[in-house]
Amino acid sequence: MLTDDGKHLYVSWDEYHLLTERLALKVAASNWEFDQILCLARGGLRPGDVLSRVFDKPLAIMSTSSYRDEGGTLQGRLDMAKYITMPKGELAGRVLLVDDLADSGVTLQAVVERLRGIPAIKELRSAVIWTKGVSCYTPDYYVELLPTSPWIHQPFEEYDNLRPDGLARKFAV
Repeated sequence: MLTDDGKHLYVSWDEYHLLTERLALKVAASNWEFDQILCLARGGLRPGDVLSRVFDKPLAIMSTSSYRDEGGTLQGRLDMAKYITMPKGELAGRVLLVDDLADSGVTLQAVVERLRGIPAIKELRSAVIWTKGVSCYTPDYYVELLPTSPWIHQPFEEYDNLRPDGLARKFAV
């Protein structure tokens, strides 16, 4: 649910799953045949996993991080993992890059530039659930364009400040 002022978008688990499924349908509707999926951890792990299962394609993972100031709301320096984790082989052929959102677009743009430098990758396309209006990068596939660029409150954020003792209290009788 987008707040009236357009500054916050609250997403439930059910909405998140439906949006991920809609993303899969957008990719399928394009009739683009790809060989592998590369998801960006952490935000792209959940949609990457679902798309990997739906399309029955191997899933590779690349860790990136840029949110680290003021409780993760201000973008800091971009860190990209040197290596990509894969079940076997190398990242090659036609690759679908998956993340949860194109926020500023800086991360996706940097990753795309890095991947385009890998000769074994013949074609690269990107897919996200949300693209914000302020993004400098527009993915090939996205479900929602958010012109007001709200802060997205995703359902798994409840775990950001939950530690094992707090989790244990949830189950205490």
